[in-house]
Amino acid sequence: MREMVVVSAVRTPFGRFGGLLRDFSAVDLGTIAVKNVMKKIDLDPREVDELFLGVAVLSGTASVPARQILFTAGLPQETPSLTIDRACCSSMTAAALAMRNIAAGDIDCAIAAGMEAMSQTPLVARNVRWGVRLGGILLEEPLFMRNPIADIPIAVGVGDVSLEYGLGREAQDAWALQSHQRYFQAFEAGKYSDEIHPVEIPQKKGPAIVMNRDESPRTDTSMEKLSALSPVYGGKTVTAGNAPGLNDGASALVLMSREKQEAMGLEALATVVSHANMAGDPLSSPYMPAQSMWKALEKAGVSLKELKRIEINEAFAATPLVSMKVLSDGDDRVVEHLRSITNINGGAVAIGHPTGASGARLMMTLIYELRRIGGGYGSAAICGGYGQSDAVILRVD
Repeated sequence: MREMVVVSAVRTPFGRFGGLLRDFSAVDLGTIAVKNVMKKIDLDPREVDELFLGVAVLSGTASVPARQILFTAGLPQETPSLTIDRACCSSMTAAALAMRNIAAGDIDCAIAAGMEAMSQTPLVARNVRWGVRLGGILLEEPLFMRNPIADIPIAVGVGDVSLEYGLGREAQDAWALQSHQRYFQAFEAGKYSDEIHPVEIPQKKGPAIVMNRDESPRTDTSMEKLSALSPVYGGKTVTAGNAPGLNDGASALVLMSREKQEAMGLEALATVVSHANMAGDPLSSPYMPAQSMWKALEKAGVSLKELKRIEINEAFAATPLVSMKVLSDGDDRVVEHLRSITNINGGAVAIGHPTGASGARLMMTLIYELRRIGGGYGSAAICGGYGQSDAVILRVD
């Protein structure tokens, strides 16, 4: 199989719901990421053989968003593109599809990206098209994250599963607090400057605002404040404090075959060793990242103890906690080790979780951190879509 490498990785800052990025459409944000992931390495758009783009809230975009971005980002009109909706997994799945096509020899260079503008998600008014004779009009909120298969809010199911693994409210609040603290330590050390491309936000009066950091992390977070929050949707453990908000943002990666990268004289940021996706019970999302990571490790011939860094998406604080417990097979010493190498620069509870963009964000955060510590193996994993998950194993030489 051909070797695959990541040669560029960029994202926008992630905005909070109704925040600085609320007037940007998903296509606007995706365009910024795709343009700048090419610009970062002076890549001629004609070198890109295919564009794969993940987006989870399709109601917030016009049709075929990948094709739209092909034009807005300056790629040739002949370039094939594919839009992927695999919920939160979407942009990691986009990267996986790019990897498969490169590995098969069908293409040599691809962009894998993801985007979400949750602030622009429209409300739904069903049947208004055919007229309303009497009574009011019911508006539905598509961002009410409900599992239609189990017929319960996703947060309630996650809370129930976390309790089955002995991980209650206090543990989830503590991990959420740590996520914010680790983020600010990393940001102040300049770690996020590698991946974040600033966004200029035009103002009605005066100069544009330059947004160069994520908007959701809070310096004033504390256990006292977190513990005072009530669980959402009548659940037991999940609150607005130990789950990420609704966010806006985009991310993009350039992947190439090793031969293409060397021929172009580009630096390989990381080598893609393996990818795995899995699916299970509709309520299995808290532990599915562990399952897909095990599968990716097996495919790569790499052991868990060889991993220097891990990124597990904090769809909820419960997600990495449950996944680490599953990965450790109940060994407390292994759990403590995993905690010391997982999401060490903060996670989605702090950074934000624009669903379509998070998978690629995890990959670039992992890559840049591995490069800072001198290389080695790392894994990024994400759950999404009622019991699905993706994971990758990456190596920095």
